[in-house]
Amino acid sequence: MKEFQWYARRLATAASPEIYDVVVVGGGPVGLSFLTALRASPSTSHLKLALIETQGLETIRQWQLPPGQYSNRASSLTPATRSYLECIGAWQHVDTARVQPYHHMCVWDGLSTSGRISFGSTASEGPIAYMTENQNLTHALVSRLESLPSISLFFKRSVQDIQLGSRPDPSLTTLDLSSYPHVTLSSGDTMAARLLVGADGINGPVRTFASIPTRGWDYDRYGIVATLKFDVGAADHNGVTAFQRFLPSGPIALLALPGEFASLVWTTTAEQAIRLKSLSGEDFIAMVNAAFRLAVVDLDYMFSQPSGQVSELEWRSSVYPTTDAATSGDIPGLVVDVQPGSIASFPLRLRQASSYTSDRIALIGDAAHTIHPLAGQGLNMGLADSRALSSAIQDAVQHGADIGKETTCLNKYNSEIWMSNNRMLGTVDKLHWLYSARSPPIVRLRGLGLGLVDQMGALKGWFMRQAGAG
Repeated sequence: MKEFQWYARRLATAASPEIYDVVVVGGGPVGLSFLTALRASPSTSHLKLALIETQGLETIRQWQLPPGQYSNRASSLTPATRSYLECIGAWQHVDTARVQPYHHMCVWDGLSTSGRISFGSTASEGPIAYMTENQNLTHALVSRLESLPSISLFFKRSVQDIQLGSRPDPSLTTLDLSSYPHVTLSSGDTMAARLLVGADGINGPVRTFASIPTRGWDYDRYGIVATLKFDVGAADHNGVTAFQRFLPSGPIALLALPGEFASLVWTTTAEQAIRLKSLSGEDFIAMVNAAFRLAVVDLDYMFSQPSGQVSELEWRSSVYPTTDAATSGDIPGLVVDVQPGSIASFPLRLRQASSYTSDRIALIGDAAHTIHPLAGQGLNMGLADSRALSSAIQDAVQHGADIGKETTCLNKYNSEIWMSNNRMLGTVDKLHWLYSARSPPIVRLRGLGLGLVDQMGALKGWFMRQAGAG
């Protein structure tokens, strides 16, 4: 297997920086896919590329979990995302034994008896989406990059400073790098980038250097994630269906993993998140099962108890009749176990950069935007950024244009993807606020609307295609 090229053998100084066509800060799936796309394309395979990442390469290379154990950081990949990964040669390196396609999705309103919608695809249409761990995708992208011509990797190093270069002495025949960002690393290495790409998160150094503002807000909500296990009798059905119930505090979703396993994403308040993380494994499982079955008032009461959720659920289940949804499979089967150490939480926020580009700067993934997880589109949006930016660079190279200039390259990327992402961010934000409301008139109207969409095949098909477009 071809090794990456390491630049530990000499130190590039501020006076004589190493010059690159593209420098990427951030080695997550989005940054790796962008570099892979550039290397895999004949028109850009010759570019001199570098990646800066604070984590170590060996951790990614050696990633391997036993069957029946899954990371709690998993994502739902749309068919469009899979197509992009296939195009750049990365999907072939994905461990498909750890990928679960699903063909159906059930979504319903926790406060409305009529607010339910189901999506489904036929065998000829293919899956709605593919569920897999982020680490599986990262490992595949690294494997694909190792099969391509070398790039310069700066692992276990962080960005210490970014400045524009100095103007050269006019009496010397020195290359003018004054418009190039000069990146200084914690190791002392310095590089000049024809194009500097930030895939380093919304508060990363690249956007900060470019002084690109963001708009948005915190939701005062937390996402609880965990890896769960169904009972064996429920595994077959849950293997092809994703479930989501909207509660006033936020949606709870179970997304299928291979076999009898599933990934939980539960949006809730800070107080409830603290309660969930403080419970025993058995009581946590009881809360998950209750969240898909009981009325909101019952769930609120169970949240008020410091323990004893198992017996509380047993009692409440015994006094309420089994619903049609439970017997028809329109709610998930019972969860029987939670993987030790998999329960975690993270704050939810919306952010959108005012622009994804400036001269010699481009932002992709979370460096450009962050989104509420209720639609499962965060990673898909980031990979769409990667596709659009790599396509714009390929087009610029083919026409002999400067890949770092907004007018000759980067405006194409920004105009293609910014508005599309903005629509998705706005739609998801509105859904969050709509389903957070407890007002009876609003509950009735949203239940009626969801029910009508479920009955209108053409409109429902349009919504499903939008969700799958990634």
